[in-house]
Amino acid sequence: MSRLRVLVLAPDCDPERVSIPFVTYCHVAALAQLHDVSLVIGSPVEDSVRRAKAPFRSIEVVRMPLLERIYKWSLRRIFKSNYDTQVLTAFGYPFSVAFEWWAWRQLRRRIFSGEFDVVLRILPMAATLPSPFAFFLRKGPIPFVIGPVTGGLPWPPGFEQLENQKEWVANLRTLYRYVPFARSTYRRATAIIAATSQTYSEFAAYCDKLFFVPEPGIAESLCSPDTRSPKPDAKLDLIFVGGLVPRKACDLALRAAAPLLRNDVARFTVVGDGPERSHLEQMVRSLGIEKEVSFCGWVSHAEVLKRLGSADLLVFPSLRDNGAGIVFEALASGAVPVVADFGGPGDIVHPAVGYKVPLTNGDDIVAQIEKILTKLAHNRDQIQLLRQQGMAHVRECLTWDAKARATTRVLQWAVRRGPKPDMPPPKMVHLKHASSAYEACPTDLHSEGARNEYHSAKNFDGE
Repeated sequence: MSRLRVLVLAPDCDPERVSIPFVTYCHVAALAQLHDVSLVIGSPVEDSVRRAKAPFRSIEVVRMPLLERIYKWSLRRIFKSNYDTQVLTAFGYPFSVAFEWWAWRQLRRRIFSGEFDVVLRILPMAATLPSPFAFFLRKGPIPFVIGPVTGGLPWPPGFEQLENQKEWVANLRTLYRYVPFARSTYRRATAIIAATSQTYSEFAAYCDKLFFVPEPGIAESLCSPDTRSPKPDAKLDLIFVGGLVPRKACDLALRAAAPLLRNDVARFTVVGDGPERSHLEQMVRSLGIEKEVSFCGWVSHAEVLKRLGSADLLVFPSLRDNGAGIVFEALASGAVPVVADFGGPGDIVHPAVGYKVPLTNGDDIVAQIEKILTKLAHNRDQIQLLRQQGMAHVRECLTWDAKARATTRVLQWAVRRGPKPDMPPPKMVHLKHASSAYEACPTDLHSEGARNEYHSAKNFDGE
């Protein structure tokens, strides 16, 4: 495998933060072990990126002092530092475009002089934020690759939790197709990397250049062998980790575990905080399980991993989750995941490593999870088998190094130094191919129903 000279656009990547900035940094740092990576970042994250000392070929800083001050002020005063809102994504559009415009002005001469082999845009990950770079490079001289792109998850109807959190801006999501650079971003890209099956299906019209790589990863240092030896009669140790917001559906997890908690065969730890905490604490009291449930609030990342390492099961029925970072960490730590079969968690969990229940309705999800927990409470051998298989799966497929190798296969194909990789998503959700696309990708659409479903909305670009 030859080393590539990769220009990576990742304005907000940050090794000292959490969520997408941290995920992006880890991905880029892993790529830098395999290639000569020139990392393009915004000035607010410069110090933390340099402190981490990853082996980048160079760090290119784009400075927009006035726009950075406006964004910082708006985040603090208007959004109250709430990153979990779709309105913030929409608000970030002009800042994202401005960043790439200034990055292009700063680097275009070096691009045309042949200093780089390929451009990879990793952040922002949201599919609704287009990239001017795809348009700038429409005639070369090097290919443009975008991803892993996530987003596009619908808000499933029939869940009170989602109705309580859904924002008005979600109804306007499809309008992003008509903002400047939206059409050219995916039409002009040489390759598109989707991070979930749902996102993959949204870009199915581009199946000839579409690949799947999951959004998160895990550090190899966290993939340590399992050394615990639980007693056969020990209580089932359950854990939920995440923000206590409606869409994470911690209430469904607690309701499903309630019969076991009342019978004193399990205990439940809730790690996280948020606006739903008081409601959940009241629900726990009404269910009569307060003695077996512990609310820990936010704890350090090291403490999260420690608690996952002592838990038997991660009960995480999130109803709308693009990523699956906590599922990666649970698998690596030996906590068997029980998730809703939707979004990122539904892509990662399979029968050999955990359980996933259909996204039907609240009561049915509770019943299905309760059935799983009851079965496992009396079957320690099954938990141990899934634990060992999950930890092995993480070491082989889900580390940052594995993710960098998968991305490398796409980049090598984009620069015509390798064969086209076969990287489909774990499942195809809401596929909507027209007959022409079906002929191009027969393996993606093997049912007439899927083809007919796509026919009504095939033109992602609005063409």
